[in-house]
Amino acid sequence: MALDPGIANLLSFIEQAGYPPMHEGTVEAARKGFAALAAASIGPDGPIPVGSVEESSVAGMRARIYRPEAEGPVPTVLFLHGGGFVIGSLETHDNVCRRLCVDTGAVVVSVDYRLAPEHPFPAAAEDAIAAAKEVVGSLDRYGGSDVVGVAGDSAGGNLSAIVTQAVAGFAAQLLIYPAVDMLGSYESRTTNAEGYFLDMATMTWFFLTYVAGQSVEPGDLRHSPIAGVRGDLPPAVVATAEFDPLRDEGLAYAAALEAAGVPVDSVQCAGMVHGFVDMALHSPAADAWIRDMNRRFAALLR
Repeated sequence: MALDPGIANLLSFIEQAGYPPMHEGTVEAARKGFAALAAASIGPDGPIPVGSVEESSVAGMRARIYRPEAEGPVPTVLFLHGGGFVIGSLETHDNVCRRLCVDTGAVVVSVDYRLAPEHPFPAAAEDAIAAAKEVVGSLDRYGGSDVVGVAGDSAGGNLSAIVTQAVAGFAAQLLIYPAVDMLGSYESRTTNAEGYFLDMATMTWFFLTYVAGQSVEPGDLRHSPIAGVRGDLPPAVVATAEFDPLRDEGLAYAAALEAAGVPVDSVQCAGMVHGFVDMALHSPAADAWIRDMNRRFAALLR
């Protein structure tokens, strides 16, 4: 399928803005640029309304709790944001979490884990696991039911997969274009290497910034959870984007889960690029795909 017209227009606008590629600048500049792009994704009516938003902390980390307009116990979802382990934050994914809360009817707990290069690998994985243990152990503080899921995009998808392998108790996982095999080789890393928002040069920059010169093993589950797939993991929705360097490893992870006997709903989002979860304002098709994958995840939570 062709690249979605709304996405194509957005990519053209970003290119014409004349900013240097993320991997050619500083970490500070990359963070500011990502935050500006996230702010530009909010519609004229402001952020998506939810029942309430509470600033909090989880396992010593800053956190934000989104509650739906619902009576009685509801599921809880731990959300781990994307951004290559380097540039994401609670703010960049605020509207994403609001949408997830509304679409699933669950309480969403978004955690601001430590970022590289200030806190290199495996800090993000350690924080995600610590947050998961605390959330799973105190559900009465959040949604109130005994159902808990985990969700994340890109690097957050990586951390979500890691969490389900390390912490028991999750009923469902939503992995949005996850990075699950850091040192793997996939065709989409070549065919989608340039021109589709996330490029291979930036992916490499993220990885090198995250590992900070450390020697890492290919099968280390703290960065490549594809090596740790097993049959007792929770049912999953795995969403991949057609024009994404990470597409094929997401598909490989879904296939590995299925081969292990884990129920998997693989959502292959035609016409989309990496990052489409925050592009609904620019693309009706992206909006429809977000609604679809959130609906599938909600079904697992219910």
